[in-house]
Amino acid sequence: MKNLKPSPVVSQSAEFQQSHLEEASWEERKGEMGAAIGICYLVLLLISTFQIQVIAVKPIPQLKLDKEILQESVVKLINGNAEAGWRAAMNPRFSNHTVAEFKHLLGVKPMPEGDVKSISVVTHAKSLKLPKEFDARTAWPHCSTIGRILDQGHCGSCWAFGAVESLSDRFCIKFGMNISLSVNDLLACCGFMCGDGCDGGYPISAWRYFVQSGVVTDECDPYFDNSGCSHPGCEPAFPTPVCEKRCVKKNLLWESSKHFSVNAYRISSDPHSIMAEVYKNGPVEVAFTVYEDFAHYKSGVYKHVTGDEMGGHAVKLIGWGTTDDGEDYWLLANQWNRSWGDDGYFKIRRGTNECGIEEDVTAGLPSTKNLMIERGQADQVEASLDATF
Repeated sequence: MKNLKPSPVVSQSAEFQQSHLEEASWEERKGEMGAAIGICYLVLLLISTFQIQVIAVKPIPQLKLDKEILQESVVKLINGNAEAGWRAAMNPRFSNHTVAEFKHLLGVKPMPEGDVKSISVVTHAKSLKLPKEFDARTAWPHCSTIGRILDQGHCGSCWAFGAVESLSDRFCIKFGMNISLSVNDLLACCGFMCGDGCDGGYPISAWRYFVQSGVVTDECDPYFDNSGCSHPGCEPAFPTPVCEKRCVKKNLLWESSKHFSVNAYRISSDPHSIMAEVYKNGPVEVAFTVYEDFAHYKSGVYKHVTGDEMGGHAVKLIGWGTTDDGEDYWLLANQWNRSWGDDGYFKIRRGTNECGIEEDVTAGLPSTKNLMIERGQADQVEASLDATF
């Protein structure tokens, strides 16, 4: 049987059909590819848009930290509330300060429970009669340090200020010595025992440092100079200073400039014991919880009205009293300069443990250790001068 060749007509027809099918298939594929490209473009557009939105919108907590701490709405709320008992203002000290910057100043760290239990607690007898009003500034007018209002700068060093300022006052009250002790020494040299320097610390550990290592004078290791705050923490970077253990003035010796505390203790949270401690021995360091509205305090007897918790703060308690309306209060000196609050001071409700003000009170008694060395050196200088002249 012979092989038959397909006729040219049949062959051309098949080729035409095949070509037509291929063209149709290509058109379909082009359509599918176009649709796929369109979908991909749409997806990329959506992703791009979503990413832009994510970048533009910060997380809620970050927005909270970036907002300014001073708010006109808070001032209006406080001043419009007859029951508040205090006045609020846009304090210049915190102009343009964010919540994050304000929180950094609140440097009191909570003590581990085990350490708290190991600290001795002083309770004063109820039999001690106390005045209805007391102000350490007028009780010991020769002690200029009691009435000082300082500025901790941008450093979270409140825990150090409250301790150093109180001990300085107590040296004057006990020995008649008007000296300013060094916040810088405590901040830089106490190390991990006290906490994290400009990032916060433990008030009671500061007093323990005074017992073990002593603290030099501010003249030896200053936090301030004639123009105000000179410590690195005065700058926004707020670094903890380096412990150099040498005096700025070459005629002063580090070790002989040390002043010590006999002990470190807490005072019972009973208001009478706190009052008795201040009345007998001088100002004490107190730690308490700060809320947003406290940044706005201007005058009156503070109590928390509005705003979130910001952190723990330490200050110096110098007295107490009662308003004409019968509200009992504590009188305290802050270290946010005189543009904040009532010329740098504030009052807070007494007897109700407002913001925890009565539950973390620390102090120590000034020691005579090293004072004889200073007197001996003074005698040597006088003898040398006599010999010269």
